Amino acid sequence: MDLAELVKVAEAAVERGRVVTQTRAVGELTAKGDRDMASEVDFAVEREVRAFLERETPEIGVLGEEEGGATDGTRWVLDPVDGTVNFIHGVPLWAISLGLIHEGRAVAGVIDHPALNTTYVAAEGLGATCNGKAIRGSECTDLTDALVAVGDYAVGPDAEAVNADRLALTQRLYPRVQRLRMIGTAATALTWTANGYFDALIMFSNKPWDTMAGVAICREAGVTVLDLDGTDHAPESRGVFAVADGIREPLQELLG
Repeated sequence: MDLAELVKVAEAAVERGRVVTQTRAVGELTAKGDRDMASEVDFAVEREVRAFLERETPEIGVLGEEEGGATDGTRWVLDPVDGTVNFIHGVPLWAISLGLIHEGRAVAGVIDHPALNTTYVAAEGLGATCNGKAIRGSECTDLTDALVAVGDYAVGPDAEAVNADRLALTQRLYPRVQRLRMIGTAATALTWTANGYFDALIMFSNKPWDTMAGVAICREAGVTVLDLDGTDHAPESRGVFAVADGIREPLQELLG
């Protein structure tokens, strides 16, 4: 695969999505579950980006959060608006996230934050950038200095049971780290970990459209990315543990 060329395609695709977010109103909301929804912009971005990718790379499948698609093989994975709740409330923490999976691994990613005017890009072996400048993850070596991001708590009928582990982890973490943060968008949390703003990120979920672009960016920025059990992260992983190597072992112990 020519990742250098494919990441250019991804950048162009995401740019088309950015234009949609800047020219469309939120519009009507479509309920997807308990307190979970998609806006008209989510659907419009997905259709625009999908159509572009299908024209430019017809040999590669596309999986989008809103309308599905390819679930195996080499495929693009797209979250048209990651952080929809933030988006509809006017909070500027949301992103367009486009990753590329090849042979069961995240090999490229583009994550654009239209409201923040920052775009993160990476491809395996080619490094990671923010607005064209190289980025590196944190070099933190002491948990008491660590700013750690955690994924959102779950909603829905099984939320109480699902959140039990997340609440327990929060109780274990807050006495040990400098601060915890929950920002409502996996893509942004991953890019901010890649950029060294966060020293670690722990997520108890792993939807490929949410995570794979950010996983590729983190890895190219020198951040270790694992499943919650300490094995290498993969599309089928249960969660995401992205961490500076200097605090990996003590945080891994706290994960249980």
